[in-house]
Amino acid sequence: MDTHPELEHEQAYVDHAYECLEGTRRAATRMGSMVEVGRGGTEQARFEREVIYDTMAHRLDQLELGDAALCFGRIDTTVEGLDLQAGGGSPADRGTFYIGRVAVADDQQEPVVVDWRAPVAEPFYRATGPEPLGLVRRRHFATRNRTVLDIDDELFGEAASALNNPDGPSVQGHGALITALTTARTGRLGDIVATIQGEQDEVIRAPMPGVLVVQGGPGTGKTVVALHRAAYLLYTHRFPLEGQGVLVVGPNRLFLGYIEQVLPSLGEAGVQLSVLADLLADQVLVRGYAQGLTARVKGDARMVRVLSRALRDRQRGLRAPLKVGFGLQTLRLSVADSWRIANEARRRFRRHNAARRYVEAEVFAALADSARAGVDPVSVAEQLRGRLEVREALEWMWPVLTPARLLNDVFGSPALLAHACEGVLTAEECASLGMPRCSDATDIAWTHDDAPLLDEARALLGARPRKRRQPGEDDVRTYGHIVVDEAQDLSPMQLRMLNRRSLNGSMTVVGDIAQSTGQWAHQSWDEILDLLPSRRPPRRAELTIGYRLPAPNMELAARVLRLAAPGLTPPQSIRHDGDPPVIVDAASDGVASAAGQVADEPLTRAVVATTVAELEAVGVGNVAVICPSSLVSTVSDALAAAGIDHGQATRHGLDTQVTVVPVGLVKGLELDASVVVEPARIVAEEAQGMRALYVALTRATKRLAVVHHQPLPDCLAEPRINGQDNR
Repeated sequence: MDTHPELEHEQAYVDHAYECLEGTRRAATRMGSMVEVGRGGTEQARFEREVIYDTMAHRLDQLELGDAALCFGRIDTTVEGLDLQAGGGSPADRGTFYIGRVAVADDQQEPVVVDWRAPVAEPFYRATGPEPLGLVRRRHFATRNRTVLDIDDELFGEAASALNNPDGPSVQGHGALITALTTARTGRLGDIVATIQGEQDEVIRAPMPGVLVVQGGPGTGKTVVALHRAAYLLYTHRFPLEGQGVLVVGPNRLFLGYIEQVLPSLGEAGVQLSVLADLLADQVLVRGYAQGLTARVKGDARMVRVLSRALRDRQRGLRAPLKVGFGLQTLRLSVADSWRIANEARRRFRRHNAARRYVEAEVFAALADSARAGVDPVSVAEQLRGRLEVREALEWMWPVLTPARLLNDVFGSPALLAHACEGVLTAEECASLGMPRCSDATDIAWTHDDAPLLDEARALLGARPRKRRQPGEDDVRTYGHIVVDEAQDLSPMQLRMLNRRSLNGSMTVVGDIAQSTGQWAHQSWDEILDLLPSRRPPRRAELTIGYRLPAPNMELAARVLRLAAPGLTPPQSIRHDGDPPVIVDAASDGVASAAGQVADEPLTRAVVATTVAELEAVGVGNVAVICPSSLVSTVSDALAAAGIDHGQATRHGLDTQVTVVPVGLVKGLELDASVVVEPARIVAEEAQGMRALYVALTRATKRLAVVHHQPLPDCLAEPRINGQDNR
């Protein structure tokens, strides 16, 4: 292959950029010695030192690139910029800007590399032939560490050359993009800062205020685009976002582990990555997920009324008068007065726990009023506060509650639960919420579906009263911008939980309606938008080009999509090559299965053989064996028996080359090869079976195999791809 004539010059420039980066890093390190504070130093000097240390640490974090390329391209806005031999002036003076991961300047403070988020870099991602945005050339570098391997040029104007397939979707930097897409996966999502495409850049640089909904099919890059948007917003709106915070919410911890390196690689290490359960103000144990009707009911917006009624049942008057000795006389609190106090507390206070001190004060005042002679309520409180009958009366009227205790009490008491659900839920729905009551609510292992209920209870209860409470302590943390991935499955209660964390209604919500697979799978974004902040009209964007999936894989998945979501169009893949999917019939070895049952031995034997073949095909790439949840242990045991080193996603993430992944956790991941096990069982076991199958079939960037023993769903069986001939 011929070497690009300007490769040597560009390599020299990149080397110079790295030298300037090292100089910037040394300068940031020296900042630590700018302020020396001795034993007699002032408070002001100590404060200045801490500010400088924080600034230095933040800047050093930004400049730590690891193996990531510093500079990945350039743009020329003038014809003079095309002449690399032109003398005099900086590249910027000639209309040339090098685009990179972070901004770098030389010792004269002349720009050497422009941050990819800067306004001047926008044409690098947005320019097209019809709209060059002032460019005459865009250049992409293919790099490995600090070495420039190749150069990919696009010219605009009279010198424009049609580098892209005119019959396919338009992409820029085609060579660099395809190289990135075909590189072996590492088990961690990488950034796409060097290969962002035009429609992706429009989402990344969209205005911050309000809710932006991004619909994107498999392989369109919606997750990584959302993360780059978080980095862009922090760069553009450093004040106030750095103080307000940016939150990224993912569907599960496997997903968070998969994306955790993207933002640090872009120089933004301060963004919080969480699942919803991580946002609870109270420390509780959360693990596992509710199933079936229970999960559906716990996500229903009617649970707001159920919890409100359950709490109201704990705000009540006494069943009998309170009588307590006070010296030589008996003080009394009547039933009527106790109800008056409870009703007044409910009227005055929005948060339950905040009213406890008011209730106590009113109870002691009523007891004092019942004395034969004038008695000071403060004296009554001091002497009677510790009496058992008084403590029991206060606990009956207005107990101090934690969210866990409230839910434990109501879900663990058939009578309380029935009363709270009466007229709100059906008897069957009410029964699905019941659970054994635990004597200590702190010992309960809650599910992720309980997290929004605990949060709703926290909103109703407020913080427990304390003698010494710092400002903001126990308050719900809010954020200046929230990014929500895989939002199509969020229940109304989960969306309410997110709303409480939004400081100003600024959100980026991404997902794919066709991949709605949970108990609260939504049919349109309108259903979700109705439950999100509405301070500004929502905006919508759609990613239509599929970058990750080879066309043969997308064609197979599209058969399922036509049944799973008939109104949606699959992404248009730019990768027309690729091996066709492999269909392996495990029943072809002559071992029959009972009706409706899986014959584990022939199935697992076929899974093992297919996994070995896929490993050989992808070399150093990774392979996911995607199973129905009921088969994860069986398949894992079979792989172990065959001597195949592998991990389970629920225990090891994607840290091994072969990973067994339950289909419920595979959403959002991308692998080199996927082995999808028993599609019919996936369809039967999942709440949205066809959509779950669609998700499973759209994870691989290179190779896809389907192994089955039960008959395939009709959309895959007819027309048959073939038996095992594809291999």
